[in-house]
Amino acid sequence: MQVDGKAFRTIWLAADGRAVEIIDQTKLPHRFEIAPLKNVDDAAHAIKEMLVRGAPLIGATAAYGMALAAGEDASDAALSSAYDKLHATRPTAINLRWALEEMMRTLSPLPQAERAARAYARAAEIADEDVEINRGIGRSGLPLIEKIAAEKPGETVNILTHCNAGWLATVDWGTATAPIYMAHEAGIDVHVWVDETRPRNQGASLTAWELGHHGVPHTVIADNTGGHLMQHGLVDMVITGTDRTTASGDVCNKIGTYLKALAAADNNVPFYVALPSPTIDFSLHDGLRDIPIEERTGEEVAMIAGRAADGRIETVQLVPDGSKVANYAFDVTPARLVTGLITERGVLAANAEAIAAAFPERVQAAA
Repeated sequence: MQVDGKAFRTIWLAADGRAVEIIDQTKLPHRFEIAPLKNVDDAAHAIKEMLVRGAPLIGATAAYGMALAAGEDASDAALSSAYDKLHATRPTAINLRWALEEMMRTLSPLPQAERAARAYARAAEIADEDVEINRGIGRSGLPLIEKIAAEKPGETVNILTHCNAGWLATVDWGTATAPIYMAHEAGIDVHVWVDETRPRNQGASLTAWELGHHGVPHTVIADNTGGHLMQHGLVDMVITGTDRTTASGDVCNKIGTYLKALAAADNNVPFYVALPSPTIDFSLHDGLRDIPIEERTGEEVAMIAGRAADGRIETVQLVPDGSKVANYAFDVTPARLVTGLITERGVLAANAEAIAAAFPERVQAAA
């Protein structure tokens, strides 16, 4: 996608052919900086500390992390250690485990001398595959927006999204944003309500930044505003992403997604989830019971960073000294509240039968 007219991905191989470069998302929206990943520790740090965010991009970064590890030591012990180090960074996003297992399946049968080159090649393939999956999500979701536009000719299609499921959360295009970008490029008058998404503010800091740089009209709102907008007919559809979706269609996404789904259901607003197929966990069927919910440091809730009047980036405390802080990073939206799953293979009903029919090879692999 575009940053001030220049095309970027979120992760790419550096000019030396060995290091990997990423957009450091902890610096956005106030500074655009590129960070190098020179070894597996750098990759693990980038994932854990959210220099990269979003399930698909986490998976691609993990794949490149394995390549960086193989470039230094491609022994079975070293690869196993790299796997464990990367796997421990984020427990919820299924793409992380999927990418690591894919890399191990690819590398384990090979002679040690061939592993590094193949690791870099497979990581690049995973990144390219993610781009094509998200492009497919865009093609699947575009007709949904076109249908709304046709039903209200001459008016704006208003779409609400939560967290960042844009190209910054993937390698390119994004999940929830892919249909939006395609609609915008097709000349449809779209406008995006961007939830700020406390406590990490991925909506205000990332979604708004990328939509603005690509020229898509948008408005940042407080997280609790969405229900009010729906009550007054100001939201035509909701599209969110997901970090893990069960085989039965339960969706785990950034905390607050469940509340948007409840408000959408109460106001007859379609609630769609855009997901690449690697995000589906065919080993799980009950999202509330089976998906581990990451609990992050309370500092993310208690503190907030922003740009001061003099241009300095400052971090300030929001809560009183001594107050306990809880920070649940995700929640689960039951399948019954999901209008449809926008995938690279079409828009699916959020149930086990539809998901299995669309991805039979994944079902077989999980058996």
